[in-house]
Parts: sequence; structure tokens; C-alpha cells
Amino acid sequence: MTTAMMDWVLIVDDEAMIRENLKAYLEDEGLRVAAFEAVTPALDWLQRGGSCRVCIMDMRLPDMDGNTAIRILHHRYPLMAFLIHTGSSSYSLPEDLRAMGLDDGCIYHKPLTDMGPLAAEVRVLAGEGRP
Repeated sequence: MTTAMMDWVLIVDDEAMIRENLKAYLEDEGLRVAAFEAVTPALDWLQRGGSCRVCIMDMRLPDMDGNTAIRILHHRYPLMAFLIHTGSSSYSLPEDLRAMGLDDGCIYHKPLTDMGPLAAEVRVLAGEGRP
């Protein structure tokens, strides 16, 4: 895995306030963050040479659902790890995402009252050590 891949965190969330607050928090933690409101511009960024180790994915997005986006990203970038950031209290991981290695510990429910645990998990997934 290249250092460049580990340096970036990708956020895909259509709620501007949540996306920007999460981006600012992670940047304050010393991480480089690329944040997008939909999957298509995130894919465009990756295709233009952007790279990351961790993606924080919302489930309800304007261009496709988050489960589909994770499937596409996992297929194209098999080393990418995923955290799910959803406002749905009833969200349940599909079996094919579980088979990719995701589990209930990868799910964070909005609104987060403390972004610390999410940031700590991003660091672990990015290979920067334990929280």
C-alpha cells in the first residue's frame, strides 16, 4: 500500500453541514480529507488520481445508494476500507458487504455527539495505529 493511499480519507455525504463538520474535524486531527456530496464526483476524483485508504459513506445520496457505491468502490479499489455514516436507525448491512469485511462496528449513526471514536477508527483503518 502506498503512502499516498494512506494519506487521504474520502467522505461522501450529501448533507453539507455534516460533510463539512466531519471534514474539518478529521483535518484538525491531521488527516487529509477529500469530501464530496455524491458518488459520481468522488469517483471522478479517484479516476483523476486521487487515492485513499478509508471512505466514510452516507447511505442516502442523490446519485446512488451507499451500498451500491461501496460495491463499486470495493471492486475498483479492493484495499479501500469503509465506514458507514447514516441517519437511518434501521440500517442493516447487506450480506455481500459483510462478505467484504464490513461489520456492525463499521456503522456510525448521525448525528455523532463525539467524532473521536470515528476519527480513531479512521486512523486504525488507515494503518496509523490503534486509537
